[in-house]
Amino acid sequence: MASDLVTPDHLRRRAIVYIRQSTPHQVTSNQESLRLQYALQRRARDLGWREADVEVIDADLGLSGAAASHRQGFKDLVARTTLGEVGLILSIEVTRLARNCSDWYPLLDVCAHRGCLIADRDGIYDPSTPNGRLLLGLKGTISELELHTIRGRLTAGLLAKAERGELALQLPAGLTRDPAGVVVKDPNREVQERIAFIFDSFLHLRTAVKVTRSLIAHDLKLPRRDAFGEICWRRPTIPAVTTILRNPAYAGAFVYGRTCQRRGPQPSDKPQKSPLPRSAWRIVVKDKYPAYVSWDVYEKIQAMLQDNRAEYRRLKSRGIPRDGAALLHGIAWCGECGHKMVVRYKGGSQYVCNHLHQQYDAPVCQTLRAMAIDLEVASAFLAAVAPAEIEAWRRASKARHRADQAIRRAEEQQIERLRYQAALAERQFNRVDPDNRLVAAELEQRWEAALVELRNAEEALTRRETAAIKAEHERIGPGLRAKVIALGQKLPEIWADPATRRDHRKALLRCLIEKVVMRRIARDQASVRIIWKGGAASELTVKMPVNNLQALPRHAEMEARIMQLAHSGCYDDEIARILTEEGHRSARHSTKVLPSTVQAVRLRHGLKLKSRQTRWTPVSDHLTVTEVAAKLQVSTNWIRGKIRRGAIETIKEPSGRYLFPKSEETLAALRQLRAGNIKHIDLTQHRRQNGGHQYA
Repeated sequence: MASDLVTPDHLRRRAIVYIRQSTPHQVTSNQESLRLQYALQRRARDLGWREADVEVIDADLGLSGAAASHRQGFKDLVARTTLGEVGLILSIEVTRLARNCSDWYPLLDVCAHRGCLIADRDGIYDPSTPNGRLLLGLKGTISELELHTIRGRLTAGLLAKAERGELALQLPAGLTRDPAGVVVKDPNREVQERIAFIFDSFLHLRTAVKVTRSLIAHDLKLPRRDAFGEICWRRPTIPAVTTILRNPAYAGAFVYGRTCQRRGPQPSDKPQKSPLPRSAWRIVVKDKYPAYVSWDVYEKIQAMLQDNRAEYRRLKSRGIPRDGAALLHGIAWCGECGHKMVVRYKGGSQYVCNHLHQQYDAPVCQTLRAMAIDLEVASAFLAAVAPAEIEAWRRASKARHRADQAIRRAEEQQIERLRYQAALAERQFNRVDPDNRLVAAELEQRWEAALVELRNAEEALTRRETAAIKAEHERIGPGLRAKVIALGQKLPEIWADPATRRDHRKALLRCLIEKVVMRRIARDQASVRIIWKGGAASELTVKMPVNNLQALPRHAEMEARIMQLAHSGCYDDEIARILTEEGHRSARHSTKVLPSTVQAVRLRHGLKLKSRQTRWTPVSDHLTVTEVAAKLQVSTNWIRGKIRRGAIETIKEPSGRYLFPKSEETLAALRQLRAGNIKHIDLTQHRRQNGGHQYA
């Protein structure tokens, strides 16, 4: 059946049959549509084209026609039409060529310019004529509208199903669907308890990093889904642990719309999935799945994860406690502008409010030295927590015991799984034909690998059990437990213990303190407001160090008092003690006056002590360091050095003065030490044993 639109010029060029179906499922299931499209080759021959001049382009099978960027076949068709090689384009309908007007109209322009016809099952059209252009334009518009209509129907059905929580989304490890389609917990008890262990460990350790380290330290693996949706066991990583903690399915909630598609800055960039905040989730249906944790616990975990992120400017979060010297990092706020303060360690620990400086290039709001504020806040914390120490220790011991039991149970389950895998590998090896050596060798290798993994896990568990039993006897024996209960208020000593890590002190503070608001109210004073958990507040006034004595409000009074006491014959340390009792302090010390401060003031006024008589009360039966040095004809530094290094043990008074028994035996022992004949002298027994010394 010929057409008046087909001319010899068209027949000299090629006829292109363009074939496309939208999805791979349509390619495999809608075979009748595919046969109809391939049958267009006969129609091209009926229109007058030779069989050799009819060409089929089916490179775009299984690709959507919503855009042309990913359809190489359509691009080749447009390119060959532009070169004038095509006289006729055949397609079962316009929707096969394009469902987007931005792709359809450029093709019409090219066909009109090159004199190429377009045909579908309804007829043949010439894009260079007004009627042909009108009909093809309407068909393209209807095709684009049809795409939106179909997409809208599919989306509406999907959303309706999602609002009921019945949409079959991919489930995480630990949840599965039974044959009836109902979501249940994974029947593997190890998978269940490993997921529950991750949530319990996070509530105890409070950071995903510590949970990951705990899993790695005990050789515990995480259940994950592979590319085929099957459970596999993998080494724990921080992103994997965080993904489990953030998944609302473990809290029993069906959530649709947790992510969105975002394209990169370049047009060629592929869209990437980006997580949305919880407030932007489209559909949330609670109590739809069996839960590992309650929704309240899940929200608490999300708040902790958010708070652990040290993004002060954007999130205003506290961040996890770190091993820095500043005790209030992450919870210090400015009392002037209300923004979070950061820590600066250059030139000593300081709390700095630089938000306005970074945002608007304004001056720094305020800078406060950290040491004095930290001491006052720590004292307030210890005073608040002291009554609850014994009970807190008891709860911590129970929590630690429960965590140890959970770890042991997880390790035992892992060994049970490895035993099953080793037994399965053994059965597979025993079933194989011995003559089939290639298969037998592979199965034997798998069996050996399973046995090695099982043996390593059992040996590691045995080592940890032995160490745990030893630590248990050392840590919580009956005697030690009685001592702990009897000692009572020990938190201040633990706090002051140099072995206590700084990040542990910060974590303790955050148990009770929400934030600390600080503001300088004078050059030497700062107002500190502690906001406790629950909303209660405490007001403190902290004395701050200053650069010089003149910055203190009572410096004139203190200098006059120093000169008065110095003229009366008092020494520097006595003057410092008197001034401290009267409420004065040094410029760089917030609680007392230093003897060096007294000396500096005295020398600045030109007052020097005429005689440096001893300040110590003489002891008739003992010698001082100076007197011993004179009798031995050695320097006092030699004697003090031996005392510091422990070579000489002698009597030390509360005032700090060292005394030596006044006897020839003492001097003889010191001379032997000087000569190198002995290495150690103990003179502390003199008062107890009336002259009995010990030498080594």
